[in-house]
Amino acid sequence: MWTRIKTAVVLVIIVGIALFASETPYLIVPLLAIGVTIAAYEWTKLMPKWHIPILFVLLVLAITLITLLAPQSWPAWWVLSTLIWLMALYWVSQFPHSTPWHGKQLSVIGLVLLTGAITAMFYLWQFSPWWLLYVFLLVWCADSGAYFVGRKFGRRKMAPNVSPNKSMEGLAGGLVTGFAVVLAISLFNLQLTGTTLVLFVGLSLITILSSVLGDLLESMLKRKAGVKDSGNILPGHGGILDRIDSLLAATPIFALGFWSMQQMGWLVL
Repeated sequence: MWTRIKTAVVLVIIVGIALFASETPYLIVPLLAIGVTIAAYEWTKLMPKWHIPILFVLLVLAITLITLLAPQSWPAWWVLSTLIWLMALYWVSQFPHSTPWHGKQLSVIGLVLLTGAITAMFYLWQFSPWWLLYVFLLVWCADSGAYFVGRKFGRRKMAPNVSPNKSMEGLAGGLVTGFAVVLAISLFNLQLTGTTLVLFVGLSLITILSSVLGDLLESMLKRKAGVKDSGNILPGHGGILDRIDSLLAATPIFALGFWSMQQMGWLVL
């Protein structure tokens, strides 16, 4: 437990410095590049053994860095990510009886999901570091609420073949916890009203639900690959993918909704 806490504290400090210490991208971009490099390597452990890991890692890193220089392409990556997450909802429900995602296509899936998440994080950070922190907060609070409620009241399994410890009661607890955070920030900090409030709350709740799907997808991939953790670089926590699996889904989906609301003039901040 103490190992997990110490690692978490170090991570919070590193991420906090990268987010808020400078308005220039000289801290956030290296952190994102390091993160996507390690996550890409860990992803290779979840893929069939036909691949050459270093080639996949270099490809993901190169495409991600190039894409960061082409902001006009970011929404397309978020749309592709969202489509994959919608398919993942079906994949999780059918596991282990059907695994159409398992094969060489996992390289494309990993490339899209990692690039979509990294560009979404950078987009939100550019708009304001507080927006990226907002998504982190949504995911962390919902995850904590789901853990404690599920541990106390969990009875009905949400996806027993993928993650036996997750329950529908825990999911409800996570949504309630996240909803409280969303309302507090929407009403008292952003001071949203009317249609904008409804749309923003709806987007935030969808983001919370997608974060659960991100967790389930990685659990499914690890079960198929026969590994407990994606890596061991974070003492007490496993790998980078184990820490950001929820964010892989949450950040591009929130960024796409946030960007769409901006384009439509529904969210002017």
